[in-house]
Amino acid sequence: MVAGVALLPNWSAGAAVTDDPKVDPTTRATFQRLADAVFTDRTQALVDKAEGGKKGHRLTSGFSGKVRLSGTQSRHENTALSELSGRKARLAQLGEKYSAADTSVKLDATQVKGRNATVAVTETTTLTYEKVKGSEPKTTGFQAHHELTFKAGRDGDWQLTGIRDTDDGYLAVNQVAKPAVAAPATAADGPPEAARSATTRPAPAKPKNFSATGYDYKAMAAYAQKYWSKYNPDYPNFNGQGAGGDCTNFVSQSLKAGGWKHVPGYTSDFHKWFGNSEIQSDSFIGVNEFSWFALSSKRVTSLANVYQMDVGDVLQMDFDKDGSKDHSMIVTSRNSQGVPYVTYHSTNTYNRSVASIIASYPNAAYYAYRT
Repeated sequence: MVAGVALLPNWSAGAAVTDDPKVDPTTRATFQRLADAVFTDRTQALVDKAEGGKKGHRLTSGFSGKVRLSGTQSRHENTALSELSGRKARLAQLGEKYSAADTSVKLDATQVKGRNATVAVTETTTLTYEKVKGSEPKTTGFQAHHELTFKAGRDGDWQLTGIRDTDDGYLAVNQVAKPAVAAPATAADGPPEAARSATTRPAPAKPKNFSATGYDYKAMAAYAQKYWSKYNPDYPNFNGQGAGGDCTNFVSQSLKAGGWKHVPGYTSDFHKWFGNSEIQSDSFIGVNEFSWFALSSKRVTSLANVYQMDVGDVLQMDFDKDGSKDHSMIVTSRNSQGVPYVTYHSTNTYNRSVASIIASYPNAAYYAYRT
């Protein structure tokens, strides 16, 4: 999400654990069941049970196997489920509910050393929007990578002792981890400041003239929807292992697919914008640098309210309001009630409503750009 990262090869963000092929299938299956239960529980906490959602939680109703949560982790999960329940209530107030959900977990690597184990997993979740109308997106979803730690008891039972999210993003729908504080960004030649956008509804009318700019906004959305989880090999992947996050790199690729042209020059000059498999400008991959380029080049204008965004527009967030933006997303749909839906990397997510983002991060600062 921030600039200044080195070019790194593509990888799975959850692949830091070296897989040990000697771990027996029964042990792997045990870890699989617990991982399934934990992340299914978190997702189901967001589903409107009155509309057919699953009742109860797998960790507390019907879950079996020689594995359990440690006392500390059990308290953490209870806190997480409580927080997600509150998020569901905030979403309902904003007019959004989920009628169903599906979560699957794939074990990417398993390592056992004595009585301790570390497991890397990929979570894939899809949530179904309730009462979809017209051409509104029917679902939203994401892929997230996690590292789980286990400890074996003397009786042979495994306890889940910790969960660490290994993506550089913190915006999965069912995620409760707090974002890291980003270092304030600086630039020597006085980059432009973006105007903060309101998050209240209804928003003042600000219709988008799709034919005025010459850009292909449908192509931007189509690119984002194609590569939200399957990264384009023609660009480097900055997600995971401290690479800085892939969110702005992904947004820039989508804009480029819709007609944004390169402005070549020095990588550190925020007046320049370019990116390919070998080299990228800071403005192509950095959150703040992108804002500086987009505003100074007049390719975007700031929107007064996030609900004014339409397809191809860009949303950025400053989680802790420290003046340094932390995350970039692109709008891939907008419904008839005026709610934009965003798609982004780190954590890989498609068609998530802006209402859901605001409900999850009500204290963040938001910056909406008309492209």
